[in-house]
Amino acid sequence: MKYNLLGQTGLYVSELCLGTMTFGGIGFWENIGKLQQDDATALVKTAFDAGINFIDTANVYSFGESEKLTGAALKKLGLPRDELVIATKATGIMNELPNGRGHSRYHLMNELDASLKRLQIDHIDLYQLHGFDPLTPLEETMSTLNDMVRSGKVRYIGLCNMSAWQIMKGLAISEKRGWSRFESVQSYYTIAGRDIEREIIPLVQDQKLGTMIWSPLAGGLLSGKYTADGKGPEGARRIKFDFPVVDKERAFKCIDVMRPIAEVHGVSVAQIALAWLLHQSAVSTVIVGAKTVAQLHDNIASTKVTLTDLELSTLNNVSLLPEEYPGWMLSRQGEYRAKAPFKE
Repeated sequence: MKYNLLGQTGLYVSELCLGTMTFGGIGFWENIGKLQQDDATALVKTAFDAGINFIDTANVYSFGESEKLTGAALKKLGLPRDELVIATKATGIMNELPNGRGHSRYHLMNELDASLKRLQIDHIDLYQLHGFDPLTPLEETMSTLNDMVRSGKVRYIGLCNMSAWQIMKGLAISEKRGWSRFESVQSYYTIAGRDIEREIIPLVQDQKLGTMIWSPLAGGLLSGKYTADGKGPEGARRIKFDFPVVDKERAFKCIDVMRPIAEVHGVSVAQIALAWLLHQSAVSTVIVGAKTVAQLHDNIASTKVTLTDLELSTLNNVSLLPEEYPGWMLSRQGEYRAKAPFKE
C-alpha cells in the first residue's frame, strides 16, 4: 500500500480509502448495501490489515447507521486511533424538519456532535461538506468549519460534489478571512466518466488540494460483470439502482479494451479500472466500497497492477473526453505560449 500526502497538508493517506456506504442498509440505502455489524467489522479489519489507514463515511448513509457500525467496528477491533484517518460528511437530509439538512451553522454544528457520538471518537480527521447548499451563504459555512477546526473537534476540512467556481469561492473566502481552508475535493471519476478533468482537476492541481475519488467502478458497471443489454449478477446494485449517471456506450467501449488488458495481467476488469485511476497523478486516494471481504481483497489487489505506457495510452484513447468550449479554444490559444521559449 502506498501513502500520499493529502493536498498541501502533511497528512499521509493510503492510496485506497475504505468507503462505508454499504454499511446499514436502512431505507433507500439498502439499494447500495445492507451490511450489519459482523460484516462491517470484517471489512474494516481487512482494510486495516492491508495497510488502508483512511476510512470515509457520512452522516446520511443509512441515516447515521453507517457511522454507528463503523464506530462499533473500530472499538471492537481495538484499532489504534492515531493510525487512522477518519472522514465523514454532512449536508444531506437527516430528517424532515426545516433545519434537518444543509450548511447552516445550526445544522452543521448539530451534525458534527452527532457524528462524533455515533463514531465513538473525540475528533474527525477530515470533515467534508457533502454537496452544495444554495441557501446558506458560503461565508457562514466557512466560518462554521473554521470554528470546528479551532475547537479541536475537526482536523481538516474538505468538500464533495461541487463545481470549480464554488470550490474556488470557498478558498477565496478562507484566504481573505484567514480561516481554515478546504484541503480536499471528493468527486466522481472513472475511466468512463472523466468529466472532472475539464475544470476540477486543473483547479485542485493549481490550488494544491487533495483528490478523493468516489464510485471508481461507476456503481459496479466497470467490474466487467454487466452486459451492454443491462443484465448483470443477481441482486447487483446497478440492476436495482442505476447510479451514478454514466454514458453506457462509452463505458462498454472502455470495458471492451480493459478486458484483454486484464487477461494479460491475470486480474479482474475491476482491478484495471482501479489501476487506471491509481496511475493518475492528480488522484490522492480512491474510495473503495464492498459487500464482501472477497470484493475488498480484489479491490486492494489493484494496487499491485502496473500498467505499461502502451496500456495507459490505449485506455486513455478509448476514454478520451470529447472536446467542449471553452476547452478547445483555450488549448488552441495557449498552444504557442506552452511551447519552449522563443529563440532567434
